Amino acid sequence: MSDDFTKKRPQDATKINLGQQWEIDYWTRTLNTSEFKLKLAVQKVGNSVSAVKEFLRTHVCNNLYN
Repeated sequence: MSDDFTKKRPQDATKINLGQQWEIDYWTRTLNTSEFKLKLAVQKVGNSVSAVKEFLRTHVCNNLYN
């Protein structure tokens, strides 16, 4: 069984790592949001995926720049 290095996924799918551009790209696609809103959400609630999802779902920033 070989590894497919063309399909990158975070090692810890419960945390968002803003230190790697490919992870930012992954999470913006996965959460259907912009890089700006993703970074804002992580700044406000931390890097927990569930907390970021909730923040994006319930806050006004969800209607800002896409």
